Amino acid sequence: MLEGCFTVLVCLAAGETLRRVTGVPVSGPVIGMALMVALLTVRGGPSAAVEQTCGVLLRWLPLLFVPAGLGIVQYLGALQHQLAAIGAALVVSTALAMAVSAWTMQAVMRWRMTREGAESQSMARE
Repeated sequence: MLEGCFTVLVCLAAGETLRRVTGVPVSGPVIGMALMVALLTVRGGPSAAVEQTCGVLLRWLPLLFVPAGLGIVQYLGALQHQLAAIGAALVVSTALAMAVSAWTMQAVMRWRMTREGAESQSMARE
């Protein structure tokens, strides 16, 4: 479990360091998560320690949403004046995310089909 915590924290620290050094407008934890995905891809998947650590973290993840929920309740009066704009932003951003995800999936499927077709043609030639 200690190895898993260390791996997660190193990726988090590396992401935060990269954000501060480069000044990119992306949060450090998001960069750290991308680094973790890259690391796991290179390794061929998570080790047992990383898998165990992430399982424990995922079990406690709902607790991280409690402060955000309390903040919304605390400022509900102020948010009511902006409800239409917030609702529109949520609908548009969700639709946009779904469209980009669908387009990306179609592009990946076309790429894989092209690649598989090229591989089968090269195998037929041999």
